[in-house]
Amino acid sequence: MTPIVKSILDKYEATSPAIKANLARILMHGKLGGTGKLIILPVDQGFEHGPARSFAVNPPAYDPHYHYQLAIDAGLSAYAAPLGWLEAGADTFAGRIPTILKLNSSNSWATRNAQAQTGSVEDALRLGCAAIGFTIYPGSEDIFESMEQIRGLREEAAAAGLATVIWSYPRGGKLSKDGELALDVGAYAAHMAALLGAHIIKVKLPTAHIEQPEAQKAYEGTDWSNQADRVRHVVQSSFAGRRIVVFSGGAAKGIDAVYQDARDVLAGGGNGSIIGRNTFQRERGEALAMLEKLIAIYRGEG
Repeated sequence: MTPIVKSILDKYEATSPAIKANLARILMHGKLGGTGKLIILPVDQGFEHGPARSFAVNPPAYDPHYHYQLAIDAGLSAYAAPLGWLEAGADTFAGRIPTILKLNSSNSWATRNAQAQTGSVEDALRLGCAAIGFTIYPGSEDIFESMEQIRGLREEAAAAGLATVIWSYPRGGKLSKDGELALDVGAYAAHMAALLGAHIIKVKLPTAHIEQPEAQKAYEGTDWSNQADRVRHVVQSSFAGRRIVVFSGGAAKGIDAVYQDARDVLAGGGNGSIIGRNTFQRERGEALAMLEKLIAIYRGEG
């Protein structure tokens, strides 16, 4: 274990050695191993958007093995996916990359901002996962039920020595569409995930928009036009950097924008990227080259 990783794990007080060992599995794996930076491949878009919208642009990506192999060949830190997707390659790729079982999902036909539980802590143990993953929608009609659900799942995972990753995506309620990505809302979402006991927090990169009238005064007098400064504020809101924070790659975008996002995450003190569509919707060779560049950026070489 490197001094950087040890310093990160030392911030997780009241956390069992087993959970810290699983966090170390992720932090020490791949080409960023030991740096304190992470790139995680998440593939839950089949649930969220449907197979054709997710994979038709790159047909080999219909195969779950494709994503395991992409994450392994790219030297990524971990691979996150729902139950059936992980099961489809669990034997072939056992022990070759840390995995995160995404325990809940939605679909594009749902009329509420809600997710159903589709896997269990027992499944995560059976599959040799390092962590469970869970999405909450702060602001939604079902947020309190989700908070109670992750409380129980996190407790169960902790007893089994598994880490917990929380995807915290604000939407619903009083939030406008612009508000879902607002700086004050993103920082609030990250803080909620930390309060719920997340060991790794996943949020979206925030814009400079301030959504909540009650929060306007707290943000006045500071220029939030620089994305790295916005990242820094989200990290600050995650217990002053005492929790690992990774940022979503978001919708498919140009390659230069992907690189700039990573530079801003690095400059703002974030721990890295959890990037799905911007990798697997590209041809394999192009995706590997892009991930190699992202790794170089997080190593301070790009």
